[in-house]
Amino acid sequence: AETVAAAAPAAVAAVSIDGDAKAGAKVFRKCKACHKIGEGAKNAVGPQLTDIIGRVQGSVDGFKYSKGFEAAMAAGAVWSPAELDAYLTKPKDYMKGTRMAFGGLRKEKDRANVIAYLASNGE
Repeated sequence: AETVAAAAPAAVAAVSIDGDAKAGAKVFRKCKACHKIGEGAKNAVGPQLTDIIGRVQGSVDGFKYSKGFEAAMAAGAVWSPAELDAYLTKPKDYMKGTRMAFGGLRKEKDRANVIAYLASNGE
């Protein structure tokens, strides 16, 4: 996907899983209305997010994805911390046609923390 080239090197470097998962749990409250995470999580308005890091985009069984995510899955695009950071910055810019209504997380620290929370599978 073209999205990797769009991410500035400094931004990518800042997105290791160095965020604070506990702080990320608070940020994730914005996501909870549509997404579930953790053991036994089910799809809701959005796909469940358990084990998202390293997962092929658009690949959760039983979830109806947009054409953009269907294409990403066919191409084998994977959710890395850098890809999640780019997506969470502004979802509609990252994936044209996404049905995710959320506008994005502007603060880099919020994104790093929620990615750490996702990496912990909500623990």
